[in-house]
Amino acid sequence: MKLRAQNQVLKKGVVDEQANSASLKEQLKMKDQSLRKLQQEMDSLTFRNQQLAKRVELLQDELSLSETRGKKNKKSAESSSQLSQEQKSVFNEDLQKKIEENERLHILYFEADEQHKRLEAELRTKLEVLESDAAQHQAVVDSLTRKYTDTIEKLQNDKSKLEIKSQTLEREAKDCRLRTEECQQQLKNLQAALGSRLEESLCIINEKVPFNDTRSNRYNALNVPLHNRRYQLKLRDLAGQALSFVQEIVTALLNFHTYTEQKVQIFPIDSATDTISPLNQKFSQYLHENAFYVRPLEEGMLQLFESITEDTVTVLETAVKLKAFSEHLASYLCFLRKILPYQLKSLEEECESSLCTAALKARNMELHRDMKRLTAIFEKLHTYVSLLALPSTKPEGLLRTNYSLVFTNIAASLHGSHDILKDISKHYSQKATLEQDVPTATQKLVTTNDCILSSILSLTNGVGKIASFFSNNLDHFTSSLSYGPKGGTEFISPLSAECMLQYKKKAVAYMKSLKKPCADSVPYEEALANRRVLLSSTESREGLAQQVQQSLEKIAKLEQEKEHWMLEAQLAKIKLEKENQKLKNSLSGHLAETVQERSVLSNTAEQKEETTEKSQREPIKTTSLIGMLTITTDNEKVPDVESREDLIKKHYMARIAELTSHLQLADSKSVHFHAECRALAKRLSLAEKSKESLTEELKLASQSISRLQDELMTTKRSYEDQLSMMSDHLCSMNETLTKQREEIDTLKMTSKGNSKKNKTR
Repeated sequence: MKLRAQNQVLKKGVVDEQANSASLKEQLKMKDQSLRKLQQEMDSLTFRNQQLAKRVELLQDELSLSETRGKKNKKSAESSSQLSQEQKSVFNEDLQKKIEENERLHILYFEADEQHKRLEAELRTKLEVLESDAAQHQAVVDSLTRKYTDTIEKLQNDKSKLEIKSQTLEREAKDCRLRTEECQQQLKNLQAALGSRLEESLCIINEKVPFNDTRSNRYNALNVPLHNRRYQLKLRDLAGQALSFVQEIVTALLNFHTYTEQKVQIFPIDSATDTISPLNQKFSQYLHENAFYVRPLEEGMLQLFESITEDTVTVLETAVKLKAFSEHLASYLCFLRKILPYQLKSLEEECESSLCTAALKARNMELHRDMKRLTAIFEKLHTYVSLLALPSTKPEGLLRTNYSLVFTNIAASLHGSHDILKDISKHYSQKATLEQDVPTATQKLVTTNDCILSSILSLTNGVGKIASFFSNNLDHFTSSLSYGPKGGTEFISPLSAECMLQYKKKAVAYMKSLKKPCADSVPYEEALANRRVLLSSTESREGLAQQVQQSLEKIAKLEQEKEHWMLEAQLAKIKLEKENQKLKNSLSGHLAETVQERSVLSNTAEQKEETTEKSQREPIKTTSLIGMLTITTDNEKVPDVESREDLIKKHYMARIAELTSHLQLADSKSVHFHAECRALAKRLSLAEKSKESLTEELKLASQSISRLQDELMTTKRSYEDQLSMMSDHLCSMNETLTKQREEIDTLKMTSKGNSKKNKTR
């Protein structure tokens, strides 16, 4: 915008300069024409002047000749005198005319010369001005060309930067769109989760919560408010500061009353030399009891400080110890009221003594007024402190809206007591200086006065500190000592506040019991992986439970079969014993037959020995329903009974073991296949669910891609429009720059031509 404004201003300046140069050109043309005319006139006048000069010379020559001739021919001249006189008169008239004409021509020539010189000087000054203007314009043109080249470079750099920035912005826009989509998805999920949780919580509230206790102030007062540990620590700190200030004030009051008692026994009458008045005796007796009334103030403040802990809820309704402090303050106020008339009468009695001067009387009367004011301000302070103690005993006595007003009035009364104590210290210092001038003044009186003044000063400083402390922390007192349970405005009664504190202690104990070190948990990622494994593996919980149940059933069946086979084995043993007995009986009868058979077959056996030795002993297999039994040809011999039984037993045992192993293997395979089928079914269901979710995500992704493509097209169009506008703007700026350069070149050419013309002129 600045370059455009400067460009317009420069355009106007160039146009004005062009108009001025055109007008100057016309003026130069006019001046050239007038100069040419004057030169022509000058040339004609010089030619005419030369002619006249030649004629004058000729006439002079003729005159000289005529004079010479006249001397020689006087005689002839006398005769022709008349004619020569006539000629002379004619010549003189002609000469006079020529001289006048010559003089007029000289005057015209001088005027023309002067005018020419003046015009030449004016034209030279104008030429110098024009040259300086041309130089200035040239400098301006050079600066503008530099500026425009710089601006063009800057614009080109800005263009490249903007292109880079547009690309980065496009990337950022893509990222932002992806993030927004993710955030929208997360927001939807969160909204759905929160909606479900809200419904669950509402159902739980409707089912489990019998009534809302926040609707009733009586029940709401029993709820434990939010615990603010920072406020509790700040209140404890403030209570500690107030305790230190109260301790300082208590020590100052003890010293003040003690030294006042000592002063009463010394002045105006010394009890060591003479008996004091019964009034002062009673006054000193009461002052001697000051510790009984002053010390409880410190104890009450200490109890209040100890009641404020980090775990309690400190509000005016729970600050029970504030009532004890207000009672101690009331007892001290009663003490002040009791000693006030004796103190005033003692001052009046001191004024009536003969040692009291007028100035001392005036100081005593001022102290008289100050003591009345001090007692009044302590009464005012006690009323406000007792009002603060009301919420812990009688909550209807002080409304919550008046808490801030009570605190501000306490601060104001503390500041008022500080001002009164400053007046007392000032008046008592003046009184002490006047008492030193009394002739009966002793060193003991001076030291007592100094001690009273120091105690008054410490009391003034303590009251000033606590007043500034209270006013500085007034906002904190009003904000922190007035909060209650959530949804309620106040505690109903001190009893409800006490119940609330008991509930808070129980809640704290319960929370402490809950704060036990938890066992090391499995990391979240590992738990997710284990969950996927459990969902997809064959050893899922249900499958394992079914396998366990099936294995238990099989164990029960096997035990039943075991018992059955035990019984069968016993029966088989019995049968075997019977068969053994039968075999023994039958074998004894067959032995004789076998001996005869052997003698008959011995011959045939010898013939077949050669063939049997050549042929190897091949095993003979015998098959039956109970299995396949392999026997050799040696079995043809008669075996023993025991070897036969062992062989049958081993065969049966091997067959039973083989069948049980086959059965167990088949059962394990069936269980394995069943578990694999269940796992595959679960995987299939999970795959279908994931397929549905992926199809939905694919649809959403396609929609988002289409939307992003539309947005990308719109952004591309907008960026292309912006780039085209910028390129058009740059082209227009380039055109304006070229025009300005052409105008500057023309101005240069015209200025050079004018300078050349002026030089030639």
